[in-house]
Amino acid sequence: MMEAFLSSTLAVAIAEIGDKTQLLALFLVTKYGRPYVISFGVLLSTLLNHALSAWVGAWLGDKIPAELIPWIISASFVAVAIWLLVPDKEDDDLSKFSQYGPLVATCVLFFLAEIGDKTQIATVILAAQYQTQVAWVIAGTTFGMLIANVPVIFAGKWLMQRIPLKLAHRCAFVLFLLLAFATIAKAYLG
Repeated sequence: MMEAFLSSTLAVAIAEIGDKTQLLALFLVTKYGRPYVISFGVLLSTLLNHALSAWVGAWLGDKIPAELIPWIISASFVAVAIWLLVPDKEDDDLSKFSQYGPLVATCVLFFLAEIGDKTQIATVILAAQYQTQVAWVIAGTTFGMLIANVPVIFAGKWLMQRIPLKLAHRCAFVLFLLLAFATIAKAYLG
């Protein structure tokens, strides 16, 4: 259970560095200046998005033959690793939800930003890997998302000037490659 939680937390926290949702968090706190409300919105939207993603991952894990799961999960980790090297683009239509206030705007925008995002894909992969510990995967990926975004919400501009994004993306790339290797090693070495 701790392995599922810690793997999920670490994978998402590192993958999230420099992600578009960090830029979204910075945008929202700059617009509203309500860091606690925005943090709560991130929590709510992430819980919902990652719970749905984990459910899909666990469902897929039940449908795929057991001997293929480690290979599919490992290949997925490699794909996410490569995806991490591609820079995110900012969305231009963020302001259409801003009229609803900081909590609603944060919930809606974060939920939408996570659809198809690398952290959502990572949640699906992790839930497929830890099918019997889906709640721990959801808790870990949500905690990882908060670890990555809450500091941006409270100290955004200062942090963004000090963290080299290329280095963060390269570290996340290596982490996901290590997760791919560990998945195969665990499946065949015990």
